[in-house]
Amino acid sequence: MSEIRPRRDVRRTLPPQKRIALIAHDGKKDEMLDWAGRWQATLARHQLVGTGTTATRIARQLGLEVEPLMSGPLGGDQQIGARIAEQGLDLLIFFWDPFSPQPHDPDVKALLRLAALWNIPVACNPASADFLISSPWLDQDYEMTIPDAKAWVSTRNN
Repeated sequence: MSEIRPRRDVRRTLPPQKRIALIAHDGKKDEMLDWAGRWQATLARHQLVGTGTTATRIARQLGLEVEPLMSGPLGGDQQIGARIAEQGLDLLIFFWDPFSPQPHDPDVKALLRLAALWNIPVACNPASADFLISSPWLDQDYEMTIPDAKAWVSTRNN
């Protein structure tokens, strides 16, 4: 039987300018806008990407440059997940609504699974986002461990 976990981890250094994903469920979009407004100057120093309406509203209302992806239910969550798997994302700020069922819950679960697997810092509400965005590591190199994907593939194929 094949081993599921990687045999070893490798080191990855996040640069001082982080690639940050911003996602908010419909019931949390205003909360995300308020939060992003408080941290506007800090966010402006980093590369931002966001899903659908969240990215559009932050860009339009706050003047931040945010790369817009598809809406979450239309594939935006999966696009963010792909960036995580390809090591093209450093932080995930995802204000999800625990009281509203989402039609794309499997995509959300997959996204959070990838973030956990690839050791991506995740904030799911304004308080955790405040802690994450105010970290002294935000504007400097940060060395972290991630799974050794090549070792995992060779383990699975043996």
